[in-house]
Amino acid sequence: MDIKTLTPDDNGQVDWPALSPDRKAVVTVGVFDGMHQGHCAVIGKVVELARQTDSFAVVVLFDPRPGLVHRYAAEHDGAELPADAVDVEALTGTDQRLRIMRDLGVDVVLQVRYSLAFAAKSYRFFLGQMVGRVGMRTLVLGADAAMGNNREGTIKAIDTLAQATGVFELVVVDDRGPGEVRIPADARPEAPTEPGEPQDPTSGMTKAQLRAWSKRHQGRRTRAWSSTNVRYLLGHGRIKDANAILGRPHAVEGVVVHGEERGRTLGFPTANLGERLDGYLPVDGVYAGWLVDLGPGESFGLASDQAGPDAAGAEEPAAKLHPYDDRGVSARCAADSPYRWPAAISIGTKPTFSEQTGLHERVAEAYAITEDGSWLDLYGHLVRVEFAGFLHPMVRYDGVDQLIDALNSYVDQTRRLTA
Repeated sequence: MDIKTLTPDDNGQVDWPALSPDRKAVVTVGVFDGMHQGHCAVIGKVVELARQTDSFAVVVLFDPRPGLVHRYAAEHDGAELPADAVDVEALTGTDQRLRIMRDLGVDVVLQVRYSLAFAAKSYRFFLGQMVGRVGMRTLVLGADAAMGNNREGTIKAIDTLAQATGVFELVVVDDRGPGEVRIPADARPEAPTEPGEPQDPTSGMTKAQLRAWSKRHQGRRTRAWSSTNVRYLLGHGRIKDANAILGRPHAVEGVVVHGEERGRTLGFPTANLGERLDGYLPVDGVYAGWLVDLGPGESFGLASDQAGPDAAGAEEPAAKLHPYDDRGVSARCAADSPYRWPAAISIGTKPTFSEQTGLHERVAEAYAITEDGSWLDLYGHLVRVEFAGFLHPMVRYDGVDQLIDALNSYVDQTRRLTA
């Protein structure tokens, strides 16, 4: 897969590459945060049509997320988003998205640095560039996609343009999934208070009850297959529901750093992830899942003391070896990989010891369940933590013995969930 990184100039102009003088392109456009089943349906159609017509399968990927860029501008007098800004709301970083695109069969990704100046261009101008420079002859979009200044390029507007000009065709894919769901307008992450996988609070409601619930919570209709819905589910510990939309386990990736090493003294040594993570961290709690060793951080251009995949201070970050370029990453993530272990995962502030230590920082750590119970030395390694289900809320135990009993219980539940 060929990846080209493009940065608009101050006027929003992009130097689009000419892919081939005689080979056309099937193109889709978007952020594809999370790469859920709807996104994969759109990209899958791009690849299918490209193979049928011997064309390039092309994804124009916007990064950072437009929502983050526009929100920052609204809060900072119209300023552009700083280059080193961290998007804590992104479900997946670009590395994870690109890796999935490669596995789907995409030929070219044009990764565009989304900016306010670029956003101000009309959809007609943008599509003209796609046709004239990239060689687009087919545009594939989701059912409610929109693009260009003020999102004026609706499906209807683009279809009208396609028919009027005759230089490209529009193919629309139903990427919405099984209908719509209702999400509270003021939804914030909320940790479950009971053990076990949380259930949909609206499940089993009559239409009248659902209307009352929506009115009370100002519930807004949202596509079932949407990044917004996945983020809401992860923020409430509903891992299995989120994974069903994604079509795979949700995951975060980061570099293992030194922690308090208290787990080792308890007989449960954990891999502590640094502060800078690639992926959206679910709400506080204990989870079952997997830990995957992707390899030494240096292999990905990461210094051993860095806290995450894009931490500041890395030398020549543009030249780093991205995980999606290394096919060994897919092998390491495979179900039968020797670099993959079931893991009990903790996210939170360690309430049993926080009063004693005075440390209240939110941390993510995973205890890998190895066959022989051996400890894994993964310091400085880039690891992937995948989530299979919610086990228990974070609670304060009265003593170490109670904590150890609880940890043993989490290990047993993890073995069952990941069998």
